[in-house]
Amino acid sequence: MKKSRNIILLIVLVFGLTAVTAHRFYVAIYQINFIPQKKRIEITTRIFVDDLNEALQNEYHQKTFIGTEKETPEAIALMKKYLSEKFKVSINGRFRSMSYLSNEIENNVIICYLTIKDIPTVNMMEVDNSVLTELYSEQQNIVQYNNNSTKQNLLLTSETTKGMLK
Repeated sequence: MKKSRNIILLIVLVFGLTAVTAHRFYVAIYQINFIPQKKRIEITTRIFVDDLNEALQNEYHQKTFIGTEKETPEAIALMKKYLSEKFKVSINGRFRSMSYLSNEIENNVIICYLTIKDIPTVNMMEVDNSVLTELYSEQQNIVQYNNNSTKQNLLLTSETTKGMLK
């Protein structure tokens, strides 16, 4: 209970301070919801856009301007590629690819919407999340999982990029 409260407080602080262009902390939030009626997983990511642009440049040696008027379809394609390489989900022991739906910018945060279809049940889920950890050793990727009324959280870092949810 105390851990959940601390994570919620951290989230409020992170996104309450996003109006400041420069930030000194490295946190991203991943909300994963299993929707049994629709047999799918819905994922929402919240990542500082300046960090993501820097990661794309570092990884692919191309300057990107995601979240600006200079954004290109090629930059979005690189972002999709990066997310698919750095954020992986295994459901019931089987790797499942995610479909990118869309994104939006809120202050200095890019919110991406992803889905995994044809999931009749989730008994266990392994999340491998190394987004931005190659850039920042302090990077923390908070994963919040909701399966009906069961909620779980993972705190993934550059030292621990994988975690299990049941």
